[in-house]
Amino acid sequence: MTKFFNVRVMLASGVLAIASASYAQAQVELKWGHVYESQSPYHAWAEKAASTFEERTDGRYSIEVFPASSLGKQTDLAEGLSLGAVDIIYDGQFFAGRRYGPIAIGSAPFMFRDYDHWQAYRDSDLFADLSAGYTEATGDDIAGLVYYGERHVTSNIEITVPEDMAGMKIRVPNASLYKMFPEAVGANATPMAFSEVYLALQQGVVDAQENPLPTIQFKKFYEVQDYITLTGHITDALLTIVAGRLSDDMSEKDYAILMEVLAEAANGASEDIRTSELELVDWLREQGATVNEVDRAPFREAVAERLNGSDATWDRETFDRLQSLN
Repeated sequence: MTKFFNVRVMLASGVLAIASASYAQAQVELKWGHVYESQSPYHAWAEKAASTFEERTDGRYSIEVFPASSLGKQTDLAEGLSLGAVDIIYDGQFFAGRRYGPIAIGSAPFMFRDYDHWQAYRDSDLFADLSAGYTEATGDDIAGLVYYGERHVTSNIEITVPEDMAGMKIRVPNASLYKMFPEAVGANATPMAFSEVYLALQQGVVDAQENPLPTIQFKKFYEVQDYITLTGHITDALLTIVAGRLSDDMSEKDYAILMEVLAEAANGASEDIRTSELELVDWLREQGATVNEVDRAPFREAVAERLNGSDATWDRETFDRLQSLN
């Protein structure tokens, strides 16, 4: 009797092991890579999306999120979508515009009047049309638009009008749309790796830099800059992009769940960033920084003619549609 019982136990254990192995083999792991720190809302919401997606697909899929450039720089991640090295990424609108020009319009200076205007764009037929154009051009899909924040100028010189920026050496990302505003007001736009900015400000290699308030806080630029001027010259955002091959590899139902979960995460991260942005003005003042509000109209006027100039990768109709949104 003991012999037969042991055989039964062995058989049952074998069945369970096979079932477990089959389940493990059945689960498909996706990779989500980005360049932002693990403490950021972008990463927190990516992790939340990963757990939600696994739950809603009953374990058929999982997502591993790789923060802080652990799968490569931004250009590496974009290339990785087609190479199969990564399945989901965050990408800046300007950089996505290198693959499909019109989608870059959201990173142009003074393209949005305020946060409400940006939200109207995110939820608009225009953004849906641009996303469809991006898919047609690249084969990849845009799942969401994630608010990055209004970009403001930090400096050791007080800025109240555009003329105060004349000759100022200001660090910007190496992209034409980020150079447009400084050049329009007579500043010297100086591209520089993000990791080098704090030391460059501290040593006076550059006079100023520009970024949203959450970034200014996280990178502690307020420690080496006296003034934060609320120019709000760019209302920036990130695109959540999904490799197009996934729509072929996954069932229509599972792919729809993925896109829905990613859209929810984009909206959640956007709300967190906006809340942080509003709270940080007082916090930065408490740290000793002088935070100045300025009349943005003269700064906007300085840039206006360039918005449909040689650096524009969109047509006038797209520009007018965006400006007409309420």
